[in-house]
Amino acid sequence: MEQHPRRLLTIVTESAIESHLIRHLERWGAHGYTITDARGKGTRGVREGNWEANRNLRIEIVCDDTTAGRIAEGLREHYYDNYAMILYTSDVDVLRPEKF
Repeated sequence: MEQHPRRLLTIVTESAIESHLIRHLERWGAHGYTITDARGKGTRGVREGNWEANRNLRIEIVCDDTTAGRIAEGLREHYYDNYAMILYTSDVDVLRPEKF
């Protein structure tokens, strides 16, 4: 079984910016993504998700290093100052590299 290294970017942010953020992610090279609801507590308080303005999303993107860097830089420039958002990355191995 041959494995291929990729990056997993995980973004946790406000659900209110989902459609705008998705357009940016695609423009910055994301071929696909997975979105799930997220709840928790951070520097901007508790996000319980019990009403629309208080919901968070977790967006996961598997991509190559170049795309990961481009997305991270775009998020920093366009979103970090005005929205509750965190980004973390991890190394992953995939079995079908053509999908990423």
